Parts: sequence; structure tokens; C-alpha cells
Amino acid sequence: MKYILSVFLGAASYGILSTIVVLAYGDGYKLGEVVGSQLLTGFILAWALALFMKWREKRGRGASTRNEVGAAPKTMTKLTWKHRLILMAAGMPTAITGLLYYQSLRYIPASLAIILLFQFTWIGVLIQAVSQKKRPNGIMFFTIAILFGGTMLAAGIIEQGTGKFNIMGVVLGLLSAVSYSLFILFSGKAVPAVHPAYRSVWMITGGMVLVFILFPPAFLFNGLIFGDLMLYGFLLGMFGAFIPPVLFAVGVPHIGEGMAGILGASELPVAVLLSSFVLNEHVSALQWTGVIVVLVGIALPELLKRRRKLSLQ
Repeated sequence: MKYILSVFLGAASYGILSTIVVLAYGDGYKLGEVVGSQLLTGFILAWALALFMKWREKRGRGASTRNEVGAAPKTMTKLTWKHRLILMAAGMPTAITGLLYYQSLRYIPASLAIILLFQFTWIGVLIQAVSQKKRPNGIMFFTIAILFGGTMLAAGIIEQGTGKFNIMGVVLGLLSAVSYSLFILFSGKAVPAVHPAYRSVWMITGGMVLVFILFPPAFLFNGLIFGDLMLYGFLLGMFGAFIPPVLFAVGVPHIGEGMAGILGASELPVAVLLSSFVLNEHVSALQWTGVIVVLVGIALPELLKRRRKLSLQ
């Protein structure tokens, strides 16, 4: 249960981000400043946690040596530099997702951006089908049809048509879905034998390095970091760069990618609710119906799989 709750809360944390980013844009901050301050905060928090874990581990080994002379302490797989590089590469899709998703918020409403991000569900299926050279079954095609229909409702396309949508924003939103699906795929497979605290710190480091290469962190030297950007960066770092990767690193290896995809859907209603109540974006009853349909579509394959397993027992 704790692993399920871990992934659920990690995904829900992501749902808060779009509202914070829109507020930061309203105060005049730019994409590189927003994402850079987010990852810098996440980097500091993640390393603080990793160093604390290292200290506690050494203290535990010392106590074990004193109390049980000759007993070998229990340790997890140690990180090599190869492991660190793999984890840094696995963390880069997190940064790319943030850049694409946050940039889409400049062109389209937050409630639409999150719907586009959630196309990662069927995109992830497509990536797995190509990588494994295995055609999706009938249930998966049915699920994709449900997701597509729910997206049409939730995005407001059926009510208002496509004329109001900015093409650039839509493309960026869909690209963020691709990178997010890669993040979920890699987060469960990248060096799973290593402690989650050490895995997440190197994943966040990789994401920060990539962003600082693309957007040199001038905000560290021009004084912006000492203004409201520090608050936005802290909130985004906590809910976007620190809490979700740590919780995903804890939970995904234990519950599997399928269940993680279902629990990841908690991000959607949280983001839509906040965009409606905090940003005052209009979300109609038909759009809420679409959100529910999307959630059902996300959960359907895993629920059917579990029901089939129970019937075979």
C-alpha cells in the first residue's frame, strides 16, 4: 500500500505545477528562469536527502560493527560512475518535459496543457509496442479510442471546435507527453537496485545540467533569485523536481509501470481543479466529463489485467 500511495502522491504533486508556472509568468519570469530555479531547488533538496541517508548508513554500519563483530552489514548496490551517468540520462526527460510543458502554458490554458500532457498514456503504449516489436491487443486499441474521445471532450474541441487553439501550444503539449512517457519508462528501469534517494539525486542532477546548458543560469548572478523567483523556484522544486522523482523511485519498481500509469492519472484532476479555482479558467461540465473518461481509459487496461489474473487463480 505504501508504494501505491507513494506513486499517487508523486503524480498529484505534478498537478500543482502548471498553476505555479502561470503565476510566475504573470510576474514576468521567463522559461529558463522558472525551470532553472525549479531544478536548482530540487538539486539542493535531493543532495541534502542523499547526504543524510549516507550519514545514517555510515552510522548504522558503525553500530553494526560494534554490536555484531564480524557480521556483514546489509547494503544495497553501490553506485559506479556508469550507474551515475545512466541515472543522469534517465533524469533528462524530466527536464525536457518541464521545458516543453511550461512553454506550452504561454500559448494555451493550463487546463488544456494538462490534457495534452496526458496523451503520454497511449504514447507510452506506442513506444513499448515499437521497442518490443509487439502489436497492441484489442483491449489496448479500445482503450486508446476511449482516451481519444475523452481528450476531445476534456479539451473542449467538441464544444468549441479547434479555432481557439494555438498550434504551437498544442505541439509543445504533445511533445511534453512524449518526454513524460519516456521519464516513466526510464524511472522504473534505471539502476533499480540502488537506493531511491541515490537514484533520484543523480536523475535530478542530469536534468539540471541539461537545463543549465540550454539556459545558462544568469538569475543566480543578476539578483532575480532573491525576489519572488526564489518562492516560485522553491515550490516548483519541491512539487516538481524533488518529491515526485523520489516517490516514483520508491514506488514504481515495486508496483510496475502499468499500475504507475493508473496512479499517475491523479495529476490530471488536481491540475484541472487548480486551473479552474486559482487561475479562474472556465472548465465546462462537458470538459469535466472528458476528464473522467480519460481517467477511466487510463485505468481500464490494468484493471482488466488484474481481473484476468484473479479469474485464473
